[in-house]
Amino acid sequence: MSTFDNTAISSPTITRGITTKRDNDPVPSQPSKSTKWRHARGKPTRRDKAASQQYLTPCEEKAVREYVLRMYDRGCPMPVKFLGSIAHVIKRQRSSAFQILTADDGVRPPGKNWPQGFYKRHPELKARRVKPLDWAWHGHNIYDKALQWFTVIGRELSDPAIVLENVYNMDEIGVLLSVLSSLKALVSKQDLRNYRGAGVKRTLVIAIECVSANGRCLAPLIIWPAFTHRSTWITYPTPGWHFACSKSGYTNTEISLYWIQNVFDPLTRARANHKPRILINDGFGTHKSPELIKFCLENNIILCQLASHTSHKTQPCDVSVFWPLKAAYREQVEQLYRGGASTVGKQYFTFLYDRARNVAFTPRNIKSGWSKTGLFPFNPDRVLNDIQKPQVEEIVQQTANMPTDLPLYDDVLLTPVAWENLTCLLTQIEQGTALDPFSRHRLEKLANAGKKAFADRTILLDENQLLFEQNNEKTSRQSARSTVTGNARVMTYEDIVHAGRKRAATQEIAPGGKRGSRRPQTSKPDGGKRSRADELEHGKRKIKALGLEEYSSVLQF
Repeated sequence: MSTFDNTAISSPTITRGITTKRDNDPVPSQPSKSTKWRHARGKPTRRDKAASQQYLTPCEEKAVREYVLRMYDRGCPMPVKFLGSIAHVIKRQRSSAFQILTADDGVRPPGKNWPQGFYKRHPELKARRVKPLDWAWHGHNIYDKALQWFTVIGRELSDPAIVLENVYNMDEIGVLLSVLSSLKALVSKQDLRNYRGAGVKRTLVIAIECVSANGRCLAPLIIWPAFTHRSTWITYPTPGWHFACSKSGYTNTEISLYWIQNVFDPLTRARANHKPRILINDGFGTHKSPELIKFCLENNIILCQLASHTSHKTQPCDVSVFWPLKAAYREQVEQLYRGGASTVGKQYFTFLYDRARNVAFTPRNIKSGWSKTGLFPFNPDRVLNDIQKPQVEEIVQQTANMPTDLPLYDDVLLTPVAWENLTCLLTQIEQGTALDPFSRHRLEKLANAGKKAFADRTILLDENQLLFEQNNEKTSRQSARSTVTGNARVMTYEDIVHAGRKRAATQEIAPGGKRGSRRPQTSKPDGGKRSRADELEHGKRKIKALGLEEYSSVLQF
């Protein structure tokens, strides 16, 4: 038989509307003998048996899953270790209705591996390590700012006079002289130490860097945290670099103005060829002084400032250049230590930093930063899709039209107020009423909705209890007056409480038997403002003057 005939036989054919399968097509799997045996005897399947053996019911797990997703949408992802306590609270609330639980109710907590099994059973969830981020930088608070930023910068970049090589981004980067991170190293098998020796130098040196959209970088300006320059700090040749000194170690108005006049403008003027230049920077106060803005207007420099708290998403230097620069600097410090150096001072900085710049400031890294920030090519969705958009809560008004002609059975059946009551009522209905399969399915859906509602209620009760405790702690903390309780360098909690009570008792009873402040109080006229002790003494004197000591007294509240 020819090759064509073999192909024709192996491929599916249609004859009178019937499709003939190939011989190698997979055959549908048949239920096993054990499955048929369980079905014939009315026993539950393995999946149903596993669901009945779980710590929570499927409806309760669904409520927990939705709660976890809801907390994530709010910006507060649920830690994995807290899932066990939530499941424990739900199971303890099955037989209770809006009451404070006791610790000796006999309900065991879930196992230590229950949280891992929970998010594995729900594909919508995933365990991921997240780092804390200030709420000012969170996606909920910067989405509108980023959207406005792209509206403004898009209008400037659409100008035909703006070319790729005339768009720049400048920013400061702080580099610690010698602070190394942990790394994986090869050591002796018998050595049990998990640390290594290193010289730590936490002096922070600031560098002003500037990159262009076509992959170039300008010479940096180094800011020493000192009052004067030292010749030993610049022994390594770095032609074209600029150096400044600052008392605080950070940039100021004078340094920013010097940078744009003596670094940025001379290095970019000839390439611009009288065309406008765009300089993107953050909203730091030294970047928008009147002198700097005046210089930009006079030299055809368009100053574009990023929205506050958005530089980690919209600034090219922060996105792609500064992180590899710090990593390369740490690698250079590691090599210096391997060579025998015991400490890294300012005299090594220019040598190490120049090598790190050559590794990090490549055209590929620089262009990648402009691309990831959605500027070149201009694509705001590159950034906006990565920011969690704040959700607008919609209030849906629901009207319940309940019929009034239904008979009332409150004298026979009680409304379920807990999970166990609902389960008992469902069992009674199934055993005492012959229902068709369709009605039974509806009843199961109704019962599942009730169980899920009880689980949601339990989660909200637990959350409200937590908020109540935090509110009480805050109220007691703010209502307490801050006083000096001791001068010792180290005091235990009991010592502080005892000293506070002793001070309060001393202030309550002053020398001489008079109640009030320890300091002698000067008598004030009746029309003036008196203290509580003065009011007490004034009332006693007035009662004594009228001769009513046996009939009246002064009450103190």
